[in-house]
Amino acid sequence: MRVLVTASPGLGHMLPMVPISWALRAAGHEVLLAMSGRSPEHVPMLAASGLHVVETADHARFERLMQATRDQVDVKAIQQRIKEASRSGDFDRLTGVAMQLFAPLSVAVADAVVELADSWRPDLVLHSPLEGAGALAAAKLGVPAVEQAFGLFSPADRSTRIAEVLADTYQQHGVDGPPPRRGLLNVAPPSMGTPETGWSMRYVPYNGGGQLPDWLLRRPDRPRVVVTLGTVLPGFAGLGPLQWLADVAGGIDAEFVVTLGDADAEQLGALPANVRPVSYTPLNALLATSTAVIHHGGSGSTMTSLALGVPQLVVPQGADQFHNAHEVAKRGVGFEVDTDVRQVDADDLTRLLTDASLATAAAEVRAEIAALPAPAELVSRLEELVG
Repeated sequence: MRVLVTASPGLGHMLPMVPISWALRAAGHEVLLAMSGRSPEHVPMLAASGLHVVETADHARFERLMQATRDQVDVKAIQQRIKEASRSGDFDRLTGVAMQLFAPLSVAVADAVVELADSWRPDLVLHSPLEGAGALAAAKLGVPAVEQAFGLFSPADRSTRIAEVLADTYQQHGVDGPPPRRGLLNVAPPSMGTPETGWSMRYVPYNGGGQLPDWLLRRPDRPRVVVTLGTVLPGFAGLGPLQWLADVAGGIDAEFVVTLGDADAEQLGALPANVRPVSYTPLNALLATSTAVIHHGGSGSTMTSLALGVPQLVVPQGADQFHNAHEVAKRGVGFEVDTDVRQVDADDLTRLLTDASLATAAAEVRAEIAALPAPAELVSRLEELVG
């Protein structure tokens, strides 16, 4: 079986496709990733996983496209709409806003993905949420398409709705609508998100490879707290939501490990001795010997923290982060601080480290995720879909 894997540009969408791709390869199937990133490091990072990758568009093209979108729309207004929809549970509105942002990215690579599919002839297309070019290619070839969710929000009709949004692109390629045979791999734990849709699959964190320092392999004498804003925010918006570190962290008996991404630590000012800035380090490796995590609510950070059973303090800034923060607080595995209202303070850090209910709930969700079928166990379902 040949499987073409597509995803929207951005590591948070691309990296979660690696574990199921590994599982398919280990079962003897051919797998080809057709993806583009928002920076020159993204596609090579996928290739470093040992999988074959074809770049469908230069990263500079997406940078221009994203900048054009930012110039044409009121980003703050869109973020406010996402925040309101997440707080109210208005999932239709949340999906609609997301499609407005991601549909142009699918259009940008549609010709390249369809051309690649025409020549490579996959038997199945596996795509990330809101990535419409892969499903279009599957529909044109008459093969099944399967969406793999990477977070807690997995509406069953998302693929159909994005095909409707891309109706003009479908028509240009002589396709009437989405492929009739579709599936959804849902990674939401049973007590969170939308676990009733699709085929449940265990979330296996893949945050890239890396050479780990010796200190990271041992639990420290005092609590270790990982602080991260993910892979996009530091380079795009800076480290503003972490300004509290210089003033507050020094008064807490804990070690704070801060991932900087593309940002400069000087943005945070003079840091106390118990704050350790680090360059890119796989989050699952950081959390393995940590007591708690403070993050922005991105799906990768949220799901990896859930899979590792680590209590979370979430400081959402945009996109699906507000929804993830809401779900984390509702389940009791963590809590949220709205940095539009105030910064994180010492009381928040004390609660994160000492509230036993957070650790108990986090351990429960970790067990839920571990009990779900591993990606390797879903391979037979995909084979049956191809038939």
